[in-house]
Amino acid sequence: MLPLLILVFGCTPKTEKLTEDKLQAHAAELAQKFIITDGHIDFPDRLGDLKVPIEKSGDKALADPEGDFDYERAKRGGLDAPFMSIYIASAYQKTKDYGKGHADTLIARVNAIVAAHPDKFAFGNSPKEVEKNFEEGKISLPMGMENGAPLGMDVSNLKYFFDKGIRYITLTHGADNQFCDSSYDSAHTHGGLSKLGVALVKEMNRMGMMIDISHVDDSTFYQVMRLSKKPCIASHSSCRHFTPDFVRNMSDDMIKLLAKNGGVIQINFGSGFLDSAARSQGDKDKKALAKLIADSKFENDEAKENFIKQFKKEHPYRFSDAAKVADHIDRAVKLTSIDNVGLGSDYDGVGDSLPEGLKDVSGYPNLIYELLKRGYSDEDIEKICSKNVFRVWNEVLKGE
Repeated sequence: MLPLLILVFGCTPKTEKLTEDKLQAHAAELAQKFIITDGHIDFPDRLGDLKVPIEKSGDKALADPEGDFDYERAKRGGLDAPFMSIYIASAYQKTKDYGKGHADTLIARVNAIVAAHPDKFAFGNSPKEVEKNFEEGKISLPMGMENGAPLGMDVSNLKYFFDKGIRYITLTHGADNQFCDSSYDSAHTHGGLSKLGVALVKEMNRMGMMIDISHVDDSTFYQVMRLSKKPCIASHSSCRHFTPDFVRNMSDDMIKLLAKNGGVIQINFGSGFLDSAARSQGDKDKKALAKLIADSKFENDEAKENFIKQFKKEHPYRFSDAAKVADHIDRAVKLTSIDNVGLGSDYDGVGDSLPEGLKDVSGYPNLIYELLKRGYSDEDIEKICSKNVFRVWNEVLKGE
């Protein structure tokens, strides 16, 4: 038995001593008591990768043990409103429709989940809807589009996706697009926002759609902060303080400015987002594996697959853990306040790099436990779980 921990909880009138077991039980209780929203889960894209027929999407959502998200584990973990990512890979930017058809397909998958199991899933187009669904015991499926490319060259197309249930747009993804520059692209095509990107920011404010600055480069971020009249989100980003060479994460100054704008950083769970050591080793092993594959001749695909499995067995990934996610939350809170931090796991999007204790959507109580150990109150935890994002979402929905 570990020593007694003395904590003050927001929902208790006095200091209470809790044993380790009671602390874990309280974390599990809070996970079920509070609405938990997660800013980014790539389940629709996973269904596409698996070539699951659209009409079978609902069945896969009930049980997908090889992935990170499904109904049973979400219920165990207390996940109530996972933003389904409508992910548009950069390659679609070069197609005739800029990826609109692909976006429609992924949206159709989310629709199919709700249609197949309306007793378990529901649309979540506003915090009010999510709260209603929560009272009815249903998991809400709000949607965010990762990469604005499918809007094409006309920002008035924003209404089309808003009407289909998209409630935030990540301005770009892995490459510069027609709206702005990406943190992963060295071309710096626009020097931040393009003229079309400026128009998009204004139209998103007017329409009532959240602007997501994850994936954009620093120049784009600062320009959005100057331009947006509404608070913004970083739906799945972490703190650059812990990963200095990884510019996909946010610097201290960026986190402060996002908060000054009223926004929320939603911490990404990927080990490479959390820990420089994990990222460095992962990159090194990835390069080594790629070279070995290029230098080898395999009899068939099965032989190649077995080779890769053996390599990974001999070079295990250096996983981070739930405590490191709490470190990122601590950092963001220290830089800003308890009102500017949320959760954005990137489940089904960061491969096999998820940290110990947060391997799938059943793990949220483990993170809440870490926060309780550090003295976060029940009220603080509810804000991190959903209230902070709901505040931004409600403000943005007012439009202009």
